[in-house]
Amino acid sequence: MPLAEPPPSTGLPALDRILQGLILGDNVVWQVGSIEDYLPFVQPYCQEALRQGRKLVYFHFERHAVLVPPDPRVETHRLDPAAGFETLTAEIHRVIAQAGRGAFYVFDCLSDLAADWYSDLMLGNFFRVTCPYLRELDTIAYFALLRRRHSYRAVAAIRETTQLLLDVHRHQGQLYVHPLKVFERYSPTMYLPHVWQGDSFQPVTGSAAISGIYEALTRTGAGAETTGRLDLWDRTFQSAQETVEAVKRGERGPEAGRETLRRLLHMLVSRNDRMLELAGRYLTIEDLLAVRRRMIGTGQVGGKAAGMLIARAILLRADERWRELLEPHDSFFVGSDVFYSYLVGNGCWRARRKQRDPARFLDDLEQAQERMLTGSFPEFLRDQFAEMLEYFGQAPIVVRSSSLLEDSFGNAFSGKYESVFCANQGSPQQRLDAFLAAVRRIYASAMGRDALLYRARHGLLDRDEQMALLVQRVSGATHGRLFFPQVAGVGLSYNPF
Repeated sequence: MPLAEPPPSTGLPALDRILQGLILGDNVVWQVGSIEDYLPFVQPYCQEALRQGRKLVYFHFERHAVLVPPDPRVETHRLDPAAGFETLTAEIHRVIAQAGRGAFYVFDCLSDLAADWYSDLMLGNFFRVTCPYLRELDTIAYFALLRRRHSYRAVAAIRETTQLLLDVHRHQGQLYVHPLKVFERYSPTMYLPHVWQGDSFQPVTGSAAISGIYEALTRTGAGAETTGRLDLWDRTFQSAQETVEAVKRGERGPEAGRETLRRLLHMLVSRNDRMLELAGRYLTIEDLLAVRRRMIGTGQVGGKAAGMLIARAILLRADERWRELLEPHDSFFVGSDVFYSYLVGNGCWRARRKQRDPARFLDDLEQAQERMLTGSFPEFLRDQFAEMLEYFGQAPIVVRSSSLLEDSFGNAFSGKYESVFCANQGSPQQRLDAFLAAVRRIYASAMGRDALLYRARHGLLDRDEQMALLVQRVSGATHGRLFFPQVAGVGLSYNPF
């Protein structure tokens, strides 16, 4: 008769008793003040996993010291978060699929991903697509998250998805573990803070002691608590505004302004070196702050929007008369991260992953597009869309595709993605419904046959291709019951080379 497999363990028997053990399928998120507070829990977990003969996989994001030392029994994968959400997530899922059922995992600090993606929204999306996949395969996975670094919405997405959320903090030189969520387990003292003393974890039950611990914790972290409720995206733009003002006052040198411009271009415009070089010559920090004020969501504005912004900047730099000739634009930008959030929220992520595979990229295409055309948006996005439509009133608008690869160097994507004209008439709800239908249609076109065949033909299936949107007021005026421009036409360029 085969021996029973030992139960999964944290490697700390006293902690196992508090949590009533680990269960295959558990994702464990450690909320810590620093990476040093994560390490004491990683080491015994890894040692016990190896002692039990488990397959142990370590994902290292290259942003802090290695947590799991080199060991021939440990499968280590070094990953670059700068590769982008889709590429990084696809690589992690490939490793998970290859490792199979019952593997144990250690991830570096998830906050490092947000730092590269400039988005708490995408951090939540990463967890929402990775955690359920790990759970399906009966794994145990450890993650770390820095306390007070992320918005409530991002932490809520992680809390809702994970099975265990454990808060770790130091007070007067001692480590405390406070379980915030333990799925399908309960005890009368489980959700109290526990002080780590030697080989034991003792619950802190006295109200005075608990109050003293948490009063000190919130007092020492008060400033972080305030700023930490802002998304990393908002904090970055807040810092950029402060840098601009400091440079104008002479308190900081021009180099600080150049570095801030570089960071904002990387966030908003492109990660392509040629496009960044061009944008850096003509766009200013003030230009990008103006884009942020008219932006919904986070992420880049996409190739079409970037081309429009840079082209206007080139004309204005070339001759001041263009300021009188060009019609002012009051465009809105829907960031590329909203597209990924829509995919994740409407169960389309696996279909999206399949489209990176040259052998399967057209499989189940109709079902994927149907989901895209009937999906829903979270309330916070619907509210922002409604506010934008209130700004435009009943003026006709056009919702234009602006994917990351669209209209960029070497890729035209002409006619591959939809752009939708919205008459923008009727009640506020009717106008919102029409706008949402337009967004769904454009998002669905990103998974359309023509676009996928074009990407396959140009070797772009494995590239991050997020769909941003450019929402523009239609040029023209009302004439009686009709609205039309004074003149219209199409300009075609010709390359003599």
